[in-house]
Amino acid sequence: MGKTDKTVRLTVALALIAMYYLDILTGKLGVVALIIAVVFMLSTLIGFCPLYTLFGINTCKNK
Repeated sequence: MGKTDKTVRLTVALALIAMYYLDILTGKLGVVALIIAVVFMLSTLIGFCPLYTLFGINTCKNK
């Protein structure tokens, strides 16, 4: 996972969490947003996205 990909994922995760706690996203949609945020944060921390492997996507620049 590349640096830009990690940055975007972290930004989206933080935005989703903020929208949930500010009651912009509520109910089932809010819960789904929190789950997506957690998945984004975990994949950012470990630097690996299982879906990328399935689809053959690589956002990391090779040296």
